[in-house]
Amino acid sequence: MTLEEISAEFGVSERTAQRMVRALGEALPHAVEVRDGDDRRRRWRLKETPIARLRLDGADELEALEAAIGALGAQGGERQARALGGLRDRLMAALPASRARAAEADADALLEAHGVATRPGPAVMADPDLNDILAEALRGPFRLAFSYGQERRVVEPYGILIGSRRYLVARQPAKDHALRHFRLDRITDAQVVREVFARDPGFSLADHAARAFGSYQAEAEFGEVVWRFSADAAERAAEWRFHPTQITERLPDGRLEVRFTASGWLEMAWHLLSWGDSVEVVAPRELSTLLADPKRNNGVLP
Repeated sequence: MTLEEISAEFGVSERTAQRMVRALGEALPHAVEVRDGDDRRRRWRLKETPIARLRLDGADELEALEAAIGALGAQGGERQARALGGLRDRLMAALPASRARAAEADADALLEAHGVATRPGPAVMADPDLNDILAEALRGPFRLAFSYGQERRVVEPYGILIGSRRYLVARQPAKDHALRHFRLDRITDAQVVREVFARDPGFSLADHAARAFGSYQAEAEFGEVVWRFSADAAERAAEWRFHPTQITERLPDGRLEVRFTASGWLEMAWHLLSWGDSVEVVAPRELSTLLADPKRNNGVLP
């Protein structure tokens, strides 16, 4: 189609048609073909692409999708789970009925074998409406207003941290430019404020998340962490990635030393309790004290 034909088809100006074909090319760079005809008029053509014929190939791929949907749902990510569920349904629809039934049966067996389908565990219930509001604000990006405790706040959202609890990472311009964490289960009466803000181009949610051991961050606790696992537990500990920034070293006596920089002593203590006497906390001293008395702070995160 030419720009004139696109303008007539959608009832828009030629300038808008130009923006439309430019956006289409950015969204589907391998599917848009541009040609100049003999009449010297440029035409845009949407080619058939492999994605249009995409379908599931066996139970392994379906099992992986189902596992992701289940994990997101268990962690309160209903919006993402619904989106993946829609993708799964469209891919399944492309399969012959007999193959679809066989793939579903095999995937169920795989999920059960991996403990995904029936895995129990506590999780803070997420509000689906709040998830949709947060998604809209993050896509904008728009400012977000909500009640938190007794205070009404207007913030600039930067992302969501998912762990034992879910936190909104945001700046509250009325106070300062520091990044703050707001527990999603404490946010009420959230509304998108139709005010676009300029995100910090240097911000990385992955880098920010790495400042914590889990999902909870505390600047006062941020610092070097050093753990030493006994020789008997060293091989097992070497299979773990405790933190993205970790450095490991096998000591002469067979022990494994793990170093990284993060905060969140309570979440560290929760994990280390599962290692029993197999691990020694060299630093920080406060974490060692917390492990000696796990009832400190009642095991509750702010």
